[in-house]
Amino acid sequence: MTTLTVKNRHNSRLRAGHLWVFRDELETIPAALRTGDAVQVQSAGGHNYGTALFHETSQIAARLLNTNEHTVSAAFFEERMKQALMLRSRLFPQENTYRLVFGESDFLPGLVIDRYHDTRSEEASDYFVLQTLSAGMDMRKDEICQALRNVFPTTKAIIEKNNSALRKHDGLDQRESVLWGEVPQEIIMSENGVLSSLLLLEGQKTGYFLDQKLNRLKIKEMASGLRVLDCFTNQGGFALHAVAGGASAALGLDSSESAIARCRINAHLNGMSDRATFETEEVLDYLHASAERFKQDGERHWDMIILDPPAFAKAKQQVPQAKRGYAKINRMALRILPRGGFLATGSCSHHVSEDILLGVIREEAERERRQLRLVFRGGQSPCHPILSGMPETSYLKFFIFEVV
Repeated sequence: MTTLTVKNRHNSRLRAGHLWVFRDELETIPAALRTGDAVQVQSAGGHNYGTALFHETSQIAARLLNTNEHTVSAAFFEERMKQALMLRSRLFPQENTYRLVFGESDFLPGLVIDRYHDTRSEEASDYFVLQTLSAGMDMRKDEICQALRNVFPTTKAIIEKNNSALRKHDGLDQRESVLWGEVPQEIIMSENGVLSSLLLLEGQKTGYFLDQKLNRLKIKEMASGLRVLDCFTNQGGFALHAVAGGASAALGLDSSESAIARCRINAHLNGMSDRATFETEEVLDYLHASAERFKQDGERHWDMIILDPPAFAKAKQQVPQAKRGYAKINRMALRILPRGGFLATGSCSHHVSEDILLGVIREEAERERRQLRLVFRGGQSPCHPILSGMPETSYLKFFIFEVV
């Protein structure tokens, strides 16, 4: 196996546990190496960082696997799947739907796998949706599928939803396909006791945003008797959890007609259509109209507003623009919440730090002359673990404030 040597001045980050080796950090790169090759990475002083998958042209020249194995085979992936399953089984002993593999945090850089358990099936039925965001993983999809089938005999289908723009960095095209098995028209998953209908061959990313699992549970625990507005509702997860927790009413808003159609199906599935309603609406337009209506009648219609927007900053240079976006939606929400009401707000942008988001919310509260009390600090579900040596694995911030 070829060995790549890291220049002396670049070793501290790798020693701290980072898994990416950048091209300009290497002393030399043998011309014979090809994308996807397994290589050994070491320091100039001979410290071994382990096996990595090499890429010929990407800025990330090697992605470490936290192993010294020379062969990245189906057996290697099977062992990693078992380790991932052991952790999730401990974290969620009563649930079978979660992110099974979270890339670097599970020492499988560039690989994401979500497990969806179909509760409607008479026999145990698991469906796996994967993304291979690096060439080294993309070239090993057959081994990954074999490992999944060995670890999960209940596997009915494995789907790739490789529609992420991140694949372009490794010279990969975007594609979606069924890698193995047969996919039904829909499956029914359960999260915190709330049912959702999923079309695994449609929708965004892997089908459902599992990173909000525990934040939705907190909303369920707090929502009794409240009137809840769920902005950017997607498939209605927060609104349905609120009603499951006893909310008197919940309205979910999203600009996507297809998403709202799924929300209504999910409300019916849970027997909540009388209290959980959904409308196709631009969130900012609705919040602005609500603020204008409050000016006229002085009535506040919502006790809790949930803001779960898409990523406003996908790159560091977009942070100033993202701050303006977060400021606007939080300002509008604060205008129409009553004293004693709750603002649940978050960001899924890695480049928007917790301090940045809290600073934006604090400034907007001062602007609107509202006093806030932080009552819950959440984040990404533990099935999206954060690797201490890789800050890139931390991205989701979620707060609940009481207006006092």
